[in-house]
Amino acid sequence: QKTHLKSICLQYLLLNSHCFCLLKNGMGLIIFFLCAYVPKTEAGQCKWEVVLHDLGKIKTSEDIDVSLYTANADEDVKCQELVMRCFFLETEVIFQECRIKNCSKTQDVWNIWKNGNDSFEKNKLASTKSAKCKECEEYEEKSFTEFVQNFEKVIQRNCK
Repeated sequence: QKTHLKSICLQYLLLNSHCFCLLKNGMGLIIFFLCAYVPKTEAGQCKWEVVLHDLGKIKTSEDIDVSLYTANADEDVKCQELVMRCFFLETEVIFQECRIKNCSKTQDVWNIWKNGNDSFEKNKLASTKSAKCKECEEYEEKSFTEFVQNFEKVIQRNCK
């Protein structure tokens, strides 16, 4: 058992020393940065993709019956981040409604709200509010179905 452990330690030391040698020359640095960068771009194509997936799960729900402030999908580009925040605020309303009625899509709604808010926490409000931008409550109240359709359109527009 000690021999096996020594073998693992030796392999680890050899691997590390080999990596340090690679990092000393230009080609090693290029390879290192490419390896570090490629997975991030592949996984980070659109931070809202997982939310879009979950929206697809809840849009056919028959036990969610609520009117929600619904931003227009074609809002000014300067307002997009605020529009997204409005959609996530209204998603919290859907979640509360689902908890009260014990609807079948409660977990999916929670996932949407959680994933969206996690993204906002990582990226604090970066956009400056244009005078054209509306507050959430200024939007028209629409059905759950219309809300989800507009939400999907806004995400798709942000993911382009």
